[in-house]
Amino acid sequence: MPEKKVPSARSQASFLMDRILGEKRLLADINLNTIMQNISPADRARSQRLLLNTLRSLERADALILPFLKKRPDLKILNVLRLATVEIMDNGDAHGIVNEYVSIIGRNKRLKNYKGLVNAVLRKVSNSDRSIWNKLDIPQLPKWLRRILLDSYGISVTQKIEKQHLERPPVDITIKNPKLMEHFSIELKGTQIFKHSLRLKNAGQISTLPGFNEGDWWVQDLSATIPVCLFKEIKGKSALDLCAAPGGKTMQLSAAGAYVTAVDISDVRVSKLKENLSRTSLDANIIISDLFTIKDCFDVIILDAPCTATGTIRRHPDLPYVKSQVDLSKLFSLQYKMLEHAVSLMTGTSQLVYCTCSLLPQEGEHQVEKLLNNFHELRVDNYLPKDLVFLESYRTEEGGLRLLPNHLADKGGIDGFYMAKLVKV
Repeated sequence: MPEKKVPSARSQASFLMDRILGEKRLLADINLNTIMQNISPADRARSQRLLLNTLRSLERADALILPFLKKRPDLKILNVLRLATVEIMDNGDAHGIVNEYVSIIGRNKRLKNYKGLVNAVLRKVSNSDRSIWNKLDIPQLPKWLRRILLDSYGISVTQKIEKQHLERPPVDITIKNPKLMEHFSIELKGTQIFKHSLRLKNAGQISTLPGFNEGDWWVQDLSATIPVCLFKEIKGKSALDLCAAPGGKTMQLSAAGAYVTAVDISDVRVSKLKENLSRTSLDANIIISDLFTIKDCFDVIILDAPCTATGTIRRHPDLPYVKSQVDLSKLFSLQYKMLEHAVSLMTGTSQLVYCTCSLLPQEGEHQVEKLLNNFHELRVDNYLPKDLVFLESYRTEEGGLRLLPNHLADKGGIDGFYMAKLVKV
């Protein structure tokens, strides 16, 4: 019996593109462990890198490809052309790239008659002046989202956000023991951004890096680390992390010495939380439940509410092609109900941080403004640790912090995030 051919990184990237653009499925919702079980970790990482780079530059790829076509082809054909074009324009080996993508089409019984078309178009792409690639227009966000950003931040900031989305983001890691920061700065060739965060420009395959298997650090975008930093001394305090999975903030709280209860409704996401806690040898009481079932009070509460996740587009460029404006009002309503419930778990000395990884003020500033109008016993506490006082310039009218992807652009940008710490008067 002939040996079964192992899928390549390029064929897997093509498969995933079809799922995202054809079936409107988020990459995070696709079981990659099953799909990529037969390829090496290195090829798995390469496949996702190809996919994400192409999604970031999709409009540019189409601008280059479509003039070479008499009509728009089948989506599977177009996706192969897009992947190949982005790879070629990224100074890849055109000959090898074209040959493999033509072979990928040839192995599909329904599409094999298009081998000639794919070959012809990609040869033309290969002969194009590569200097024009970076002169093409910056891809724009979907109209529904862009309209909100234009209303909220204006054209200049919106364009800066879109420009940042086009850049391949660095990888940020949180060091469990800050005393090891210097060690891992050298070991991983990273740059310390905050007291607790290290930025890796070319991280490569994460699971093979020093300190990963030992649980000395975890991947966590810079913005996502800040909400926990808004709490004052938390060692020995009871802490509640609502909507906790995959566990970045839970690990931060535990590493700081808090007694953590982590709550999340998703079995799948909680499994990732458990895996992260086990790897880092950190503890938390995990509850798989709707957060509205929680009735106990806590010293420290963090609610990272479910949201549009539009602040993470720089790392998850599939989002604009899957998310839509549908049911936004229901989402906003759920967020506020969750926030109200979190307030009910506060004592007179509790600290509550509300945050969302969203670019929409409706999911951040507006929610806290509404809460303050309805709960006069609450106020926003503007405490910032010394190493984060520069964030004061991002303070919003109601007292929260609004972070945008173009902030710290000279260092590689950050995820869009909103956060506010609430205490009782």
